[in-house]
Amino acid sequence: MASDSGYVDYVAVLGLDPEFKPADVRRVYRKKIKDLLIEISQVQVTEERRNRFLLAIAQLNAAFYILRDKERCDKYLADRAHVMQLEEDWRAQADKTEASDRYRRQFDQTLRDFLSVYMEELMLEAGRDPECVENSNWDAAHERHASSVLRRYRQQLFHKIHERLPFYDITQPSVDWEERSRFIAGILSGEDR
Repeated sequence: MASDSGYVDYVAVLGLDPEFKPADVRRVYRKKIKDLLIEISQVQVTEERRNRFLLAIAQLNAAFYILRDKERCDKYLADRAHVMQLEEDWRAQADKTEASDRYRRQFDQTLRDFLSVYMEELMLEAGRDPECVENSNWDAAHERHASSVLRRYRQQLFHKIHERLPFYDITQPSVDWEERSRFIAGILSGEDR
């Protein structure tokens, strides 16, 4: 079974019941964002903490922005289920070279699209939403800095997912060090010129 690790679950980010209602999204989001802002105000903010806090705020904003809108929420849940199913399909075909390659290419493109939209674009878009701005105090300065944080986050998720996939196991190269030494010695002595 494919792991959902790496496919950020915005329902879990807010800690919602799978049968949540829009009012639940708003109530839980406001509480979580308020708690996070209080935590931020009580610690000395280093660059590492700032990046972590920006990511946390962006995730909460995105969860609220996506889940409060029925159409956007349904699309997100369908896209997430689809990319996870593609991973599962690829795993099932891993031993069949031609089918595996087709699934790998399809999965890879779908994964890139999913992460780009839901782990970067909509996170930044949520930061421009008036209700998110009001609750999280997100502004243009946050967005400028968060864009690089979110790009790194998206890339980390992409690599995290790929590390568990069928083609990730790579055979170590076999190196004949004696032959290499003779070759280098030949070059240094000028024999190969």
